[in-house]
Amino acid sequence: MSNPDVLIDMAYSDDAGVIRLTDDIALVQTVDFFTPIVDNPYDFGRIAAANAFSDVYAMGAQPLTAMNIVCFPSKDLNQNILKQTLSGGSQIIQEAGAFLLGGHSVDDLEFKYGLSVTGIIHPSKIISNSNAHPGDSCILTKPLGTGVLSTAIKGQCADQNTIDILVDQASTLNKIASSVMSLFPVSACTDITGFGLAGHACEVANASNVSIHFEANLIPLIPKAIEYASMGLIPAGSYANKSYFQKNIQISQRIQTVYEDLFFDPQTSGGLLIFLPSQFADQCLTALRNNQVDGVIVGTVKEKTHESHLIYFM
Repeated sequence: MSNPDVLIDMAYSDDAGVIRLTDDIALVQTVDFFTPIVDNPYDFGRIAAANAFSDVYAMGAQPLTAMNIVCFPSKDLNQNILKQTLSGGSQIIQEAGAFLLGGHSVDDLEFKYGLSVTGIIHPSKIISNSNAHPGDSCILTKPLGTGVLSTAIKGQCADQNTIDILVDQASTLNKIASSVMSLFPVSACTDITGFGLAGHACEVANASNVSIHFEANLIPLIPKAIEYASMGLIPAGSYANKSYFQKNIQISQRIQTVYEDLFFDPQTSGGLLIFLPSQFADQCLTALRNNQVDGVIVGTVKEKTHESHLIYFM
């Protein structure tokens, strides 16, 4: 059943669903939740909330409301853990300028937390993942490596500085990056989360019928990510991503396997991957950096010349 007011649905694995309410207002909806990636419950709440808002920011929208989603093993964990987690989430909701309306909880064997988020945008200003054009530059706004770092934390291999870096990056909203990109003629955007840079770039390339060429040496990585990945601290999700997407990806033989693993590393609350005409890329990059967002131009969009190859790491 089709509806002309449904502007973005599941067809191209976009970041959020969008439905038009009026000629001037469209509703943006998303939901995300997961198990803890850090030990501190307050930090986990902040990270999970920031991750949930990311899909709305990737669409160029303004978040309005949020609702908590909680699965909690009440017989095994102290209620104070839940209280601290929700407090951390509340802090990020306030930072996003949204309103918490309530939520839902269930008793479960495994602790999970996240949000459903609703935002608004003008229908003509929606930024999808399906409109990248040959000649566009690609800007990545956060370094890769949160999957590897969280695996190191679970394996009790990470030092406190590394934990602090992970928490700081993953709890940082993509609010400013989204606001800056709205000042430029952005063609497409997606946020880098569970499918990693390679997987989410594949979704953009497939939806836009283009190929994306990355300069591997320009892709930013979190400090210690290479060290931990070299120790074999690769999350299972990275191998799953590689298995699923590798048929669409060509990687230069000069690139070491450890770097290749990080291209597939599942990110938690990762950055935005912004596509815009190359003549605006430097201006956008300067604006991002002037607003304390360490964006990097990591590649370009080209015509699709191979039936299956969508992504190239050179």
